Amino acid sequence: MKIALAGTGNVAKRNYIPCLAAQEDVELGYYNRTSAKAEAVAAEFGGEVFDSLDALAAWDPDSIFVLTRETDRRDLLSALLDLNPRRLFCEKPLVAQNGQEDVREDDFAAARDLLQRAKAQGCETAMIFNSRFFDQPLKAKELIAARDYGQVNNISGLVHYACWSHAIDLVHHFAGPIVELTALQGAQVRGEKMAAHDVTAAFRTAGDATGTLIGTSMLDWTFPLLELTFNFQGARIHLRDLDGDMEVLDHRSARHETYAIARDRSRWQQYDDSFTKSILAYLETLRQNDPPPVPGLAGLQELQVEAAIKRSIATGRPVDLDADLPLGL
Repeated sequence: MKIALAGTGNVAKRNYIPCLAAQEDVELGYYNRTSAKAEAVAAEFGGEVFDSLDALAAWDPDSIFVLTRETDRRDLLSALLDLNPRRLFCEKPLVAQNGQEDVREDDFAAARDLLQRAKAQGCETAMIFNSRFFDQPLKAKELIAARDYGQVNNISGLVHYACWSHAIDLVHHFAGPIVELTALQGAQVRGEKMAAHDVTAAFRTAGDATGTLIGTSMLDWTFPLLELTFNFQGARIHLRDLDGDMEVLDHRSARHETYAIARDRSRWQQYDDSFTKSILAYLETLRQNDPPPVPGLAGLQELQVEAAIKRSIATGRPVDLDADLPLGL
């Protein structure tokens, strides 16, 4: 199986290439605008370096991993689609020309055009969204299936912008797509890692669950950057950060359960492990010729929510996502 990487920066080198290089049935090919970076990872991990996207595509990989910065991803995806790849596996957010803390309607429109092109060409698209593969969301899914907690009624979230796209995707993952929302914007504030306006979005899902998400850059990185609570018919589940304890309030058994990860593992080990689990799950679908674990549509749905937030703030009204910002797929 041939896997190509378009982009060999720090994220690729730390979170993708070691896992891919360890797979006995995987051959690696690299392209990077700065060829020295591609040559350095090839020297360390093995694989072939290509001096252009054309040469990378002509290698005929089973999938191309698009691992550039989000600010560069739109143009790279467009250039790759010109070359008719079989599959594309993308980092998140799918497109963010001004950075992940400032996704705009233009980003959603550009991503929609790209996925429409991919669909028309028969190119399968997939997303990483490794937050689905942290230990606690995996355990939550296991409990929901085993105990039949029923539908989600309410969701609440406090989220640092570093985890914002993850939080939106987790809402979709557990409660279904957001279909309507109203948003308010606060003053621009500067956190430790980035500066952005705080936002609060109140929303409704396709299953008629209601919820709120607060996005901010003013959460200290020492403490959890993401807190989500899902109130099901039969339980309440609280997810916290990359390695925090997960609380389950089980209505039927009247038990308050806590699921904790061993304290000898840091949040960043959990972060790295989530990439490995995501990548291995995707590779297995390639081997079996199955649909990807997280389709490209999930990346577009996340951007649709971000675009709706910006439109609601700009217009001062609720946004019907299907009517105002259709996915078109």
